[in-house]
Formats: sequence, structure tokens, C-alpha cells
Amino acid sequence: MKQIKTYSADETTQVGRALGSILNRGDVVCLTGDLGTGKTALTNGIASALGIEDYITSPTFTIVNEYKTEVPLYHFDVYRISDPEEMYDIGFEEYLYGEGVVVIEWAELIKGILPDDLIWVKISKDLASGVDTREISIDFQGEKYEGYIDRLKL
Repeated sequence: MKQIKTYSADETTQVGRALGSILNRGDVVCLTGDLGTGKTALTNGIASALGIEDYITSPTFTIVNEYKTEVPLYHFDVYRISDPEEMYDIGFEEYLYGEGVVVIEWAELIKGILPDDLIWVKISKDLASGVDTREISIDFQGEKYEGYIDRLKL
């Protein structure tokens, strides 16, 4: 597990860019953290590393935004999902096992339908410091992600 502290949205985006630079087709990044902790900022960094120039917004109402590049990005926000089974109605498995990188905000809400090999990113605010600080932990779980932590340059 990798632990990082950031002190601005730009630094959180930079962490996403570093993570995005090591991702491959079929990788799944699960983001957890309260509202306003920086999940979308981190996703912006991942998108930038994949060559996406669009400004990334959270797909809260559409559930998924697709960004077409050499390695597509499928950005999910499952905050409004009331039952994980709803994900199958939008073709979730095709995204999950497709040719792109999948980023899922609020992934803990659908944990039961996710594969075992995942990249879990937890973002939390460090309120004790008195500064707008984020604590980011990145956990590469499963055989698929062996060696990723060594390639992550922060």
C-alpha cells in the first residue's frame, strides 16, 4: 500500500496523473472517500495521463462517462445506485472486462459485484492539521497488479 499526502487539488490531480501513467487496458480503479475529498480531481489526473484533454466531471446523474482515446477511460459514479444489480442494466460487465481503464467513484457501494483484482484508492481529509490536506492510500490488490506499486513514481 502506498500512502500520500496532498495539500491542494492540483497535487491530488498529480497523484492521479502518476497512477494513470502506469495503468493498462482492463485496469480497474476503485475510488472511495467522502463528498469533496478529491475523487474527481484524482480522476482528472488519470485522464490526463491517458491523453484525455477534456475536463472530467463526475457522472453523478448519467452513471458513466466515456472518453475515447487510444486507451479509453470509463468513468463511473455509482453514488446514486440503490442496488448494485442496476449496474448490469447499463452493461457494466462490458466496461469492466473491456479494452479501457475503468474508474469507479463510490466503488464501495458495489463491492459485491467487483472482481477480486482491483486498485483501491481511499481519499480522506486530514482535519487535524488545520490545513486542507488529503490523505490518499493506494492499494493494489491481486495478482494482476503485482509490481504496480514499484512502478508508481510519486
